[in-house]
Amino acid sequence: MIQSQKQTIQTSRKFISLFAFAFLFIGFAMQAQDKATTEGVFEFETEVIDYGTIDYDSDGNRTFTFTNRGRSPIIIADIKSSCGCTVPKYSKKPIMPGETSTIDVKYSTKRVGAFSKTITINSNAFEGRKTLKIKGNVVKEKESVLYSKN
Repeated sequence: MIQSQKQTIQTSRKFISLFAFAFLFIGFAMQAQDKATTEGVFEFETEVIDYGTIDYDSDGNRTFTFTNRGRSPIIIADIKSSCGCTVPKYSKKPIMPGETSTIDVKYSTKRVGAFSKTITINSNAFEGRKTLKIKGNVVKEKESVLYSKN
């Protein structure tokens, strides 16, 4: 009988510990949701732009479009690219809740071959740091299917 009481007490303690852990986890999750709803939140149409196969020295300009889905303005502190061949341009003014803005990216297409580059945004938005990606393949004119010599 004493052993049965000990097992009951141990089971109760485990249950209470599990309940306390679950309560804390739910509390932290709700706090994170509250923070997300009070801060600016990026919502990009796409986070990856695939140039596909493009010609050497062709137009390397592309645009990422996003909307601020949060409750506070988003201020972009800076944007860095993974190499000097990718140049991002963005608005320095705050992006208000519900407002749409763009980040223009220019990739230098004077390099033949496949590429995959990242653009890292540092801001006051909920995520703080957001990474976008561009990729594609630059080919010489004679390799392009667009320039058939028939």
